[in-house]
Amino acid sequence: MNLNKVFSNRIIKLYPFATNNSCVRRSSSKSLKFASITEENHSIETAQNKVKQQVSPLTDSFGRFHSYLRISLTEKCNLRCQYCMPAEGVPLSPKSHLLSTDEIILISRLFVSQGVRKIRLTGGEPTIRKDLVDIISQLKEIPKLENVSITTNALVLTRNLVSYQRAGLDSLNISLDTLQPKKYEQITRRKGFERVIAGIDLAIQLGYKPKINCVAMKNFNDDEICDFVEWTKDRDVDIRFIEYMPFSGNRWHTAKLLPYNDMLSSIKEKYPNLETLSNGPNDTSKAFKVPNYKGQVGFITSMTEHFCGTCNRLRITADGNLKVCLFGNKEISLRDAIRKGCSEDDLIALIGASVLRKKKQHADQRFLKTSSNLNKLQMRAFSTKLTHVDEQGKAAMVNVINKSHTKRKATACGHVNISKEITSLIRGNLMKKGDVLSIAQIAGIMGAKNTPNLVPLTHHIPLSSVKVDLKLNEDENRVEICATIECFWNTGCEIEALTAVSISALTVYDMCKAVSHDISITNIRLMEKSGGKSDFKRPNC
Repeated sequence: MNLNKVFSNRIIKLYPFATNNSCVRRSSSKSLKFASITEENHSIETAQNKVKQQVSPLTDSFGRFHSYLRISLTEKCNLRCQYCMPAEGVPLSPKSHLLSTDEIILISRLFVSQGVRKIRLTGGEPTIRKDLVDIISQLKEIPKLENVSITTNALVLTRNLVSYQRAGLDSLNISLDTLQPKKYEQITRRKGFERVIAGIDLAIQLGYKPKINCVAMKNFNDDEICDFVEWTKDRDVDIRFIEYMPFSGNRWHTAKLLPYNDMLSSIKEKYPNLETLSNGPNDTSKAFKVPNYKGQVGFITSMTEHFCGTCNRLRITADGNLKVCLFGNKEISLRDAIRKGCSEDDLIALIGASVLRKKKQHADQRFLKTSSNLNKLQMRAFSTKLTHVDEQGKAAMVNVINKSHTKRKATACGHVNISKEITSLIRGNLMKKGDVLSIAQIAGIMGAKNTPNLVPLTHHIPLSSVKVDLKLNEDENRVEICATIECFWNTGCEIEALTAVSISALTVYDMCKAVSHDISITNIRLMEKSGGKSDFKRPNC
């Protein structure tokens, strides 16, 4: 499918005038001035751009148009920042799994053709990549791409920044969490503070206005907030304090979180004349400036005042996965699609489908309160008395090593309510998809055997017997399903019985839905179980 034709047709249908630059307002007067024509054409061009954004594959279901792409060039880093990775580093993907230079450029051209205007190169540490100069140079050759930037720890800037600038680098962000050499070594587990400062000063000398990303943390650099502000007096830099995002495992840890309002209050105590600067519609930073200082400061309030509503960013991981949200765990592999020969139109469709699934805001915002209540922040409540949860609130499988092996048996039942027409077709074995009852029976047996792959934290049980029976009740217009499971093991098999009934019922639905969707699955329940610590038998069973 040619997505460009689809989008063009949608534009024509929605706004016919927006695709015809010659459609200037007609006037009976012969004195229509050139300025009027120019203004009209400009209005039409503006309308065209808006319409194209509305129907672009880079526009999500909430109307956010994504014009900013971040591409990770490598998983490697020459620092070991404590909030980023363990001292020993992290397992790295094989080189063959990472995007090649050609693949990076191909992906970039594709996104720019759909409206991306800024690309930021990240890592890991992007300056580790030996072909960085070549990547920057090729990116700058892409028509309509307005800005190419990098985020770096600045360790090698004094050696390489001139080459990056010659290649066309437009801007750079530099990570620096402290102005004290000992603290720098403590947080990064490496030396190099002086080289970072020299790199920042070189960037300023070369005409850049570096953005300095400072992750603010309680009991680490909260005493340096005003020192960073003072640093802007003689340096034309943009210090951006980033709220520490304390997510680990499946829990938020807020002990180190330093809220934006707390930082702003401490700065205003020392700098009462602090000025508020204007921000762009997609800016993540709230900007401020001390009068007569060369630089400025800002706050990226990812935790206390999220900016999801104006997010225009997409991310490509080093191994070629598209992430539509930093916090999302859903990714699609553009690398695999490219290497399998996927056409550009299909790649665009793949990207568009992923962007449309982007959520309104990153999921864990629902747990956040106002900054005054951040110390009371709690995740979903859990109890250490639960058998499938450990002391940290993480999911855990029950240990059954000390339980006795006994003969276990469980029976479960359920109903699939169907129409008279479906009842008649099943009775006569006239369904186009085949013998409904026989196929659903096989599916139920397979479902029981595959329960550990379907239901998290269940054990693999060697089943001795799996019996699944299906009966057509013509008077009630329903299929009645009963599954009985037996094993000799140290844990019960009722989940296997319930799974067998559920899979059988779904199979009946799947085979009959072409005739009618008026089908309901009901009364799936355990009827009896025996052989364990506590037996069970449903009354009137």
